[in-house]
Formats: sequence, C-alpha cells, structure tokens
Amino acid sequence: MPGVVHYEVIQRVAMLTIDNPPVNALGDGIWEAIDAAVARAGADSEADAIVLKGAGNTFVAGADIHLFSKLTTSELSMERSRRTHAMLRRLEDSAKPLVAAIHGHALGAGMELALACHYRVATTDASVGQPEVLLGIIPGAGGTQRLLRLCGPDLALRMCTDGKPLSAPRALEAGILDAIASGDLAQDASAFALARAAAHETRRTRDIPIPPSASIAGADACRAVREKIGNAPGNAAACAAVDAIEAALTLPFDDGSVRERELFAERVVSVESKALRHMFFAEREAAKTPGLPKETPVIDIRRAAVVGAGTMGGGIAMAYAAAGIPVLLKDVDEEAVERGMASVRRNYESAVARGRLTPDAAARLLTLITPATSYDGFDTVDIVVEAVFEDMKLKQQAFAEVARVTRPECVLASNTSTLDVDQFARASGRPGQVVGHHFFSPANVMKLVEVVRGKQTSPSVLATSVRLARRLGKIPVVVGNCFGFVANRMLAYYLREAHLLLEEGASVEQIDGIMTAFGMPVGPFGMQDIAGIDVGARIRQYVASLGRPHAEGPQSEIPDRLFEMGRFGQKTSAGWYRYEPGSRRGIADPLIHELAERAAQKRGITRRTIGDDEVLGRVTTALANEGMNVLDQGFALRPGDIDVVYCHGFGFPRWRGGPMFFAETLGLGTVLARVEEYQARFGDHWEPAPLLQKYVAEGRRLFDTD
Repeated sequence: MPGVVHYEVIQRVAMLTIDNPPVNALGDGIWEAIDAAVARAGADSEADAIVLKGAGNTFVAGADIHLFSKLTTSELSMERSRRTHAMLRRLEDSAKPLVAAIHGHALGAGMELALACHYRVATTDASVGQPEVLLGIIPGAGGTQRLLRLCGPDLALRMCTDGKPLSAPRALEAGILDAIASGDLAQDASAFALARAAAHETRRTRDIPIPPSASIAGADACRAVREKIGNAPGNAAACAAVDAIEAALTLPFDDGSVRERELFAERVVSVESKALRHMFFAEREAAKTPGLPKETPVIDIRRAAVVGAGTMGGGIAMAYAAAGIPVLLKDVDEEAVERGMASVRRNYESAVARGRLTPDAAARLLTLITPATSYDGFDTVDIVVEAVFEDMKLKQQAFAEVARVTRPECVLASNTSTLDVDQFARASGRPGQVVGHHFFSPANVMKLVEVVRGKQTSPSVLATSVRLARRLGKIPVVVGNCFGFVANRMLAYYLREAHLLLEEGASVEQIDGIMTAFGMPVGPFGMQDIAGIDVGARIRQYVASLGRPHAEGPQSEIPDRLFEMGRFGQKTSAGWYRYEPGSRRGIADPLIHELAERAAQKRGITRRTIGDDEVLGRVTTALANEGMNVLDQGFALRPGDIDVVYCHGFGFPRWRGGPMFFAETLGLGTVLARVEEYQARFGDHWEPAPLLQKYVAEGRRLFDTD
C-alpha cells in the first residue's frame, strides 16, 4: 500500500507517519509498510533516531476488524499472529531508538505497536488501552506479554479484562509511557529520541525482567480475577486474557508469546467473538438510513422542551442537559413539575455520591433544566419531546397544543413506546415535523433510541433525529411506525410465551433464572416488575379497544389479574414477586402459583414439568420468528438493527449477538423446525414467518458470520 506510511527525515530523525484514514487502523499491507519504513530508517545514514506517529486525529485506534473475519480457522489465526509477532520483534530490535508519538488513541493493535517501540511519548489528552476483550478476543500481538513488564500484573490484568482505556497521565504514572509532550508532539518526541540516541540507549520491552515478588503477587491477582469473572461463556475472552498474563508471569517471553497466540487463535474463531464483532458493525450501520443522503439538511438543536415531567420526561431532560442543551421541563401544575424536578435532583445527588459527578458538575447540569407549568418559552425551542402518559387522546392533545406554540420548523417528537406516530402527526397539523423518539427507561442512562419514521416525517427531521441521538450519547435505530415499533412489538411475543409457559407448569423463578443464566440482566417477570405491570395492562386495554390483539395467539389472564389486584411490581412491593420494604430483591410468592393453576384450569390445560431447554427455546424462537416478520414488513431496515434494539433496549447479551444473530448461530433451519413443532403442539398462532421460510428454502443467511 504505497503512501500509507510517509517517510521523512527531519533534523536527523526519521519521521514515519501512518496515514490510513479515518483512524489509522492496521489492516493488510499496513503492518508490512511500517516494518519496511523502520528498516529503511535503520539503514538511513541521515537518521540517528526514529519517531513513529499517526496522521489525522489519532495514533492507531486498533486493527482493521474486518481482518478477523478472514481468520476462519485457528491455524490461520496462529499463522497471522506469528507473522505479526515476528514483525514487532524486528521493530524492537532496531539499533536506533524508536519512539511512538501518541496522540488521540493507541488502542488494541495500536497499543501493541507502541509497546514494541523502545519508548512512548504522548499528548496529555491521549489514551492507551487493550480493548480486545470487548470483541471477544485477547491481544494477539504481544500485548499481554509486554504490557505487564511495564506496568505490573495488576494493571495489565485490569486493562486486558475490562477493556477500559487509560489516560496519558495515568499511563505515565504506571510506567507505560515515558513522557508527556509539553509542546508540539512530533518535536518533543524527536528531542526525546535524539537524547536516547546520544546516550546510545534503546530499551526492548520484552527484556524487562519481572521481579519474583511481582510474579508471586501476579499469580494471586490472576486467581482473584478468575474467581471474580467466573467461567461463564460471556466471560471466556476475559478468562483467556488472564491465562495469557499468567503465561507471561511463569514462562520466558518467547514461550509466553506462543501461549498468547494460541489463546488468541481460539478466541477469534469463537461464536462469542463473531457475535461481538457483529454487534460492533451493526451499531455503526444502524444510524445509516438508506435513501437519506449525508447532505440532507439538519436542524440545529440549541434549545429543547419536554412535555411531561414523570420518570421518562425527567430522564429525557437529563439526557439533554448532559449534552449541554438547555431544556424546559413542563407539566400540568407546580406539584407535578416539582415531583419531576425532585426526581432529577435525587438522580444527580446519587451520581455525586457514587463519584460519577462532582457537586459543581451536578449543579451546572441542574441549571440547564428549567421547570415550567405553561408553554411560555416554547416559541424559542428547536425540539419538543412529548413524554406524557401513554394514552392516545392525551398525546394527541399535547401535539395539538405544542404545534400552536412552537415555530413551524420546530421538531415535534414523541416518546411513545407503542402508539401510532401518524395520529400524533395529524393532530399537530405539521406532519412533516413529527417523529418518534422512543427512549428506554431510565432515559438518562439507557443508550437506545428508536427513531420512529412516520408516513410524512421529513428527511430533514429524520436526519436531525439521528444526529441528535448521537449528540445525546445514544445509539439511534430508525424503525417503522407499527404498533410497538420493533422493540415492544417483539417483546409482546416474548412475554406471551413466558406467560403461557407459566400457565403450562413452569414457575416465575424457573423462567427468570433460565433467562438470566442465558445472559439477560433480568428475566421477563422481573423486568415487568421493574417497568410496572400497570404499564403493560394499560397498553393491552388500549389495543383491545382497537379490536386487535397485543400479540397473536392466546394470552394469559394472569398479568391482568395482577393489575386488578393493584400488584404493579416493585413500586407497590408486589407483582410477580413480593418485595420487602426498601428492597428490590424479589421473593417468590405462592399466590402466583395459585393464579397459574386457576388460569390453566380455565383454559383446559394439564400442567406439566417443563424442561429448561423448552423454556429457552420457546421464548428465543418467538423473538426470532416475529423479528423475521418485522424485517419482512420493512419496520426494521436490517436484521442487525433488531439486534441493536434488543441488546441496548432489553439487555440481550452482546456476546450472543442479539436475537437474530443468535437465531443464525442455531441455524435458521433449526429455528423454522422449532416454529413448525410448536405450531403442531400449540396451535396456529405459531405460524412460521414467511421470510424465515423463504430464507431456509433458498439456503440464505441473515449475516456473514465467517
């Protein structure tokens, strides 16, 4: 790749600049170009020292992740890693001082490249890290072997198992960096390199000895980390990183490097790594909307307003404040808006107590949120987010009102989780400006925003919504306007099966336990207790008023019985579980068993023992089958969008890749066979999605997983 590493000698320093926009990712040809440039500098009589830096905004943000899909076998991975290790060893053997000049990020393979240099100089705002574990792999180019020789086993373990970057000042303190530039990075790195050349000094990281005391302490640290993370499938990469660091502590460098390569090769072909890489790309694709050109004009959002100061409204206001956008928080009267502001203040106080905010930062954020009981000031805002109670008439009224008090170009967004955005658009009289912004609770924390495109939502409003979501620190996914959109439409089928399994003989604790063991943060019943059983009940009532089902097929009566009994979940200390005062730990309640027996008797069901495999199979197959319908009907643009929605909206384990990727790892033929089996056993509400049948018949796949 000619030109990918620029070579220039400046005052006796060979300046090598990696130039592979946008983040200087190390892909095919780039490793070789760096190798050749260092060799050239080593033979150049005009150069006494070498500085390696990155063009643009960063040093090297890592390897080109697309390369991993080419490593389809452990043997290919081992060979690739062997060549990279050999190349980095040649860099380390340079007779002339080799200095990495780091700005922006040195992450993953970029960090390993820097570690193979003799010295590292960075800007004060740079960061370094080994985030490979976030892709289900471990450092495969000497990172686990060199890093601990600089910073010790404790920090190396932390960096390689949690993937979090380290700031330059902290890296300097830890011994990973040798200096922080006080002025121009290239000039300071050159001066550092020439000083080493004058002193005839080079330092090979691989030769730094590990003191016996560090080996002993490191062995204890490895055991402690291994006990903490356990051996669950989702932690396999972290466990492999511990094994690699343990090898660094107990084996010579060359032998430890071989062990690192073996562990890397095992991880890169694992399903978990493929799933995490799938999610990495799916998240980046999700914000790209076909037919919406990059040059689509966007509205500059400088001021915002939220109508409805409840839990969701307050959280949305906090999200705007965190992005530095002043926001009005309106409700019907002083009492309602003060309740909302009190909740906002408690959230900030909690963040201060946990060390996530300083008192001054919390105070500044609070000044950006202005309580309101009227529409005064709404004529100055660029967006209004409606977050009132999930009631169609109430929301239509809110849209009619805000349309009268805002400027024509103001974006009118709804936080509805299920209702028809087009009806709000008609009520506003400005349908082109109306869009859905479905935040997930708590809105100030959860990353997902479903951007719901109505029939007449303008391209500008859609583009503005996507950009704004990113500005708020969210992951936007553009979805179509059907009941429940993508997230809650599919959730209805997931919950339907959980409820029916309960009637048929499973227990609340069994089903929740299976799903948390699978990797969900909470099971379907615990989730309803957190969200509020009353929320789901009122949605079902609204859908019933329209004369259509919440989800196809039989529905359990138990959730509505709990609603009638006032058991709304954690907020009433009873729902699917009981809760002691002040506690959020659910306690199994015999009442649920009685309700399940009564419901089963009413429907003529003979209750039975249900195995864990059937529970997991039915709830995940319900998700996948309905996901294929959502995709077929165009309400999701890509199967990866569905996975992003479920991983970020409901905590579907990333290392399983989301419900659609998980279905493909099982095999779409297997999923179809399950649907057909359930249809034969339970009825036609288990009708196979036509798109699923089509894909299986044609031998097609949803994703390229190799």
